[in-house]
Amino acid sequence: MDSRKRLWSSIWPPALMLLLIFIVWEFIVRYELVYSWLIPSPIGVGQEMINSWSRLMEHWLATMQLTLLGFVGGALSGIALAMLLHFIPIIRRAMYPVLILSQNIPVIVIAPILTMLLGFGMLPKVLLIVLVCFFPICIAMLGGLAQIDYSLNNYMRMIGSNKWQTFIHLELPSALSNVFSGLKIAASYSVLSAVVAEWLSPKVGLGGFMILSSRGYMPERVFATVLLIVMTSLLLFWLVTLLERLCIRWRPRKEAS
Repeated sequence: MDSRKRLWSSIWPPALMLLLIFIVWEFIVRYELVYSWLIPSPIGVGQEMINSWSRLMEHWLATMQLTLLGFVGGALSGIALAMLLHFIPIIRRAMYPVLILSQNIPVIVIAPILTMLLGFGMLPKVLLIVLVCFFPICIAMLGGLAQIDYSLNNYMRMIGSNKWQTFIHLELPSALSNVFSGLKIAASYSVLSAVVAEWLSPKVGLGGFMILSSRGYMPERVFATVLLIVMTSLLLFWLVTLLERLCIRWRPRKEAS
């Protein structure tokens, strides 16, 4: 019963806020405080989503394929790079400033460069998502590896564990919480990056569908696409959170205040 109360207390405040936003939004459009052809009503957006559901699902599947490829690639490359920088400190000192510098280049600037070099196929789009996703995962894992319990680390050395054994049995489990924090950030970034990548060749995918709908002056369809993109981002975030709960069972849950 207490867990149900905690769940309800965490759900109803944001749900109420969203309901109020939709009510105010509907009121503004219904009483023509803004033009409906400029900003559609929530009811109109919902109706358009129902009417265009089959087309939305077709483009959603293309975006999900692109997102998952880039997210998995970014996660694997981020973890691999973090391990390399952790095991070889001199490479870490050389590459860490470059990693920070690379994140100051906007995604919208990288996208046309990749297209110019690799064409309009799937590869530049996947690489764009990988470049966006690997950084938060790599940095989060490095931070977790630097926060190990030094008394346990000394104990591992006393019993004769080598560096790899210490990493597998002590450092990696200690860093898992940080790794999943990076994965949550990357999950949200991956959907956004996939949409931006699809703008380059707006044929399939939610990003392309949104661009074509905006060019055709169909605001209900644009807002329906945006709503589906937000739902997809939340879905990936929830899936990573669920995976975290399955993998890190020893961490105590925080009591609701």
